[in-house]
Amino acid sequence: MKAMKLPTPSTTGGKPLMEVLAARASSREFRADALDLNTLSNLLWATAGVNRADGGRTAPTARNWQEIDVLVAAPEGIFRYNPKEHSLEDFLAGDHRAATGRQDFAAVVPVNLIFVADYALMGDRPQEQKAWFAATDTAFMVQNAYLFCAQEGLATVIRNALEKEPLNKLLGLPANKTVTLVQSVGYKA
Repeated sequence: MKAMKLPTPSTTGGKPLMEVLAARASSREFRADALDLNTLSNLLWATAGVNRADGGRTAPTARNWQEIDVLVAAPEGIFRYNPKEHSLEDFLAGDHRAATGRQDFAAVVPVNLIFVADYALMGDRPQEQKAWFAATDTAFMVQNAYLFCAQEGLATVIRNALEKEPLNKLLGLPANKTVTLVQSVGYKA
C-alpha cells in the first residue's frame, strides 16, 4: 500500500439494514491477508467518508467539528485517510501495527484504524467536554465500520487495550491531538 487516491467507493446495494445489524459482532481472529483496495476504499468511506456535496460525512460529529482523523496502520506504514479527496496520505513509514495495542493480533491484522481527535477544532469547550464529544464522535465512526464489516463478512473489533501516550508519541501528535480508540479489521480466520 502507498499514498494514493482510493477507488471510488461503492455506495449502492448491500444487505438490508436489519440483516447487517443481526450480523454485527466483534472478532479477534483474523487472517493475515491484506484487504483488497476496493474493500479498504469502501471501509474508509463508510467509516468517515464525505457523502454530501456540502462536505457532510457518513458519521456525525458534534457541531459538525469533524475533529476525528482516521489513520490506517498497515504493514507498509501508517497513512492518513483524507475524506475530502478520498485518498490515503503518507503519515509514518514502517510497520507499527504492534504499537496499536497489547493484544497479539494487533501486530498481524491487515489494518488497524487509529482514531485521532484534534481538540483544537473544538473551540473553547472545557477539556472534559472535548474528551466526551471526541469519544462519542469516534463511536459513531466505529459503528459505521462495524456495520460495513458485518455487511462484507469481515472480522473487526474495537480496542482500548493500548498504550495511548506511547502511541501519541510514536505518531508525533501535538498536545491538542490524542488517540481515542483503535479498531482492527481483516478477513475472518
